[in-house]
Amino acid sequence: MRLVQVAKALGMTGQQLRKELTEVDFGMKPTDREVPDSLAQGIVRFVARKHGIEVDMEALGFSAEEEKEDASDSAEEESAAEDAEDASIEEKPAVEGVARKNEPKKQESLNVLRKLSLDDVSKEAIAKQTAELQHDKKPTKEEREEIEREEKLMAQTKKRASEGVQEQIKKKDGVVLLPGDVTVKEFAEKTGVQVPAVIQTLMKNGVMATVNQTIDFDTAALVADELGVKVQKQEVSANVETLLAGNLEDLIRDEPEHLLSRPPVVVVMGHVDHGKTAILDAIRETDVVSGEAGGITQHIGAYQVDFVPSGSSEKQSITFLDTPGHEAFTAMRARGAHVTDIAIIVVSAEEGVKPTTVEAIHHAKEAEVPILVAINKIDKENANPEKVMGELAANDLQPEEWGGKTPVVLCSAVTKQGIPELLEHVLLLAELAELKANPNRRAIATVIESHLDSSHGPLATVIVNTGTLVMGDIFICGTTTGRIRAMMDAHGKRLQSVPPSGPVRISGFSGVVPNVGDILQVVSSEKQARDMVDQMKEHHHRGQKRSFADLVSRLSEGKLTQLKVILKADTQGSLEAIRSALSKLATEEVAVKVIHSGVGDVTESDVMMAAASEGMVVAFQTGVDSDVVRTADREGVQVREYDVVYTLLDELEGLTKGLIEPDEEEKILGHLEVKQVFLTKKSEQIVGGKVTDGVIKRLPFRLFRDEQEVGTGRITSLKHVERDIKEAKEGTECGMRVETSLLIQEGDTLEVFLKELKKKR
Repeated sequence: MRLVQVAKALGMTGQQLRKELTEVDFGMKPTDREVPDSLAQGIVRFVARKHGIEVDMEALGFSAEEEKEDASDSAEEESAAEDAEDASIEEKPAVEGVARKNEPKKQESLNVLRKLSLDDVSKEAIAKQTAELQHDKKPTKEEREEIEREEKLMAQTKKRASEGVQEQIKKKDGVVLLPGDVTVKEFAEKTGVQVPAVIQTLMKNGVMATVNQTIDFDTAALVADELGVKVQKQEVSANVETLLAGNLEDLIRDEPEHLLSRPPVVVVMGHVDHGKTAILDAIRETDVVSGEAGGITQHIGAYQVDFVPSGSSEKQSITFLDTPGHEAFTAMRARGAHVTDIAIIVVSAEEGVKPTTVEAIHHAKEAEVPILVAINKIDKENANPEKVMGELAANDLQPEEWGGKTPVVLCSAVTKQGIPELLEHVLLLAELAELKANPNRRAIATVIESHLDSSHGPLATVIVNTGTLVMGDIFICGTTTGRIRAMMDAHGKRLQSVPPSGPVRISGFSGVVPNVGDILQVVSSEKQARDMVDQMKEHHHRGQKRSFADLVSRLSEGKLTQLKVILKADTQGSLEAIRSALSKLATEEVAVKVIHSGVGDVTESDVMMAAASEGMVVAFQTGVDSDVVRTADREGVQVREYDVVYTLLDELEGLTKGLIEPDEEEKILGHLEVKQVFLTKKSEQIVGGKVTDGVIKRLPFRLFRDEQEVGTGRITSLKHVERDIKEAKEGTECGMRVETSLLIQEGDTLEVFLKELKKKR
């Protein structure tokens, strides 16, 4: 039926009708001029009831039988509703019951479109409407052609109505596989049913859904059955579910009789100036094959050395991750990849334990890997290994010679003293851990480094976790596929195969650079690879980082017994006071565990540690720059900023007791009028202004120009004259450094706001 005909029946212009249709998504395009008759009938009834318009449905070509049937349906629905109110009804209509059972929390947002009964329309009104439709004005040629087309459509409509046949649609043959949740649009595409027909069927069954709204499988199955389409729930293979969960241990699990010993994978971490790189260089020089191969010629992020321990004639291999600090190590953990077996923490005998050292210790502890400490620079005049051991003990790393369990090796990267002993300790820890893998299966590996090469396309360095990686293997990695076209080790040597724990750089990815931490799995065929990737893409949201809402829900439901916190503060005094207060917030169900703390701004490393530990970052009177905010958003980590201790403790206590909702409330703190712009760079500007009300802090802001919001940004520093300040109050003039992609102008207004956790009422 043409929309112009619907508009005439309602006494509206076409433009007025289109305006009405924008308020409810009927699955139509803005350019549509015709709609299925069944949908047109629903539109007429919906708009007529909304505005109290009397419409002669028979004049539109809808049979009296349909009217009676609809009126009867409406009466039945009203009767059922009354019975429910009297608590005498035993069972709701099947479809409505399924919808409510599966989507109880969504029910409030669903509008029930009830069929409209026009039995009470007066005959006089019907006659008047008929007269208006049969206006005696002579139609133009164009109008006559349009009337003929409409009469033709009306005849077809009446024929379908009399035969009781649904609108013919191009349905797909056989059984259509549907995921657990599907949007209306996806349902239409998969089943071959037109979107309006799907929406109209949902309406009939009491569900008002838009094109992009998600429906569960049970609702989709009922709709499909009514439309004559066979559907079946698509089961995700266990292998794909494991990949989505990033559970490497489950993927590499094998029968004990198939397992053989493998080399350990070691990560070296520590403060940047404590000789970590020098230690790695010294270890490389002990490699018995380095002279033959000409040394390391390719930086591939990992390398393997062969070492002959004292009292033995057999060489043993050790794989070292040569990555920039612990950032990549934590990034892999944050993505579910537990690659390393042993962590070496390098500490300078001169400088002792530094904040970065403490951070590295916390990363290794959270990863639950054995820790080996290398006290470097013992050849220096100011070396004090005993002092360093005391500092290690203060950070819960009790040295073995002090009666603890942490192996500590004194060494010098310059004189090579202690390097062989360090490697022997690594092999001893590996032997105790009984590291094994099955080399006789399809390989599974983990990406530890990746980049896009101008000549070879996407390249990635991987560590083989189990199996043997072979040239030509077909694989999936993340949500992409590929075939191994080249493999190279750190010496520049091309390889044909790589056994477990072996590091190698590979090419052959299908156009997409993989992420650090992605799991590479060899499969039997390109078809299997495509099928698995399709499933992973369709269900990718299940493998995403847990959001803050997930964290809150899991705490409330008792699924988490610890609230893990990375704590940053402006001073050591504040840090200690807050740590002490947090330790007292524990309940019988949930304990607060500070897994890392430090003085200074929040860093990306803090965010990655929180992501890897399923925790959150708490910042007290300290900064969070835009790059860190973006990283937190990408990793699904909540960074909470506070300047009042009471608020911090109150919110975290609410989390432990399940009193916080997974939503945030926005609080506007104050406004500032820009008086002058001093410096403008690509993404950073320095401006001066006056606080017109409230208070201004180093927080996000909205930018207003001529009372219109034009964008957002973040204040990264505040100054009054030459002095750094934490806040500027009403009437105060101040200068500030801001990060925004917008060009701020004199006269603009900055509205500073803070997001607070929402408490349950």
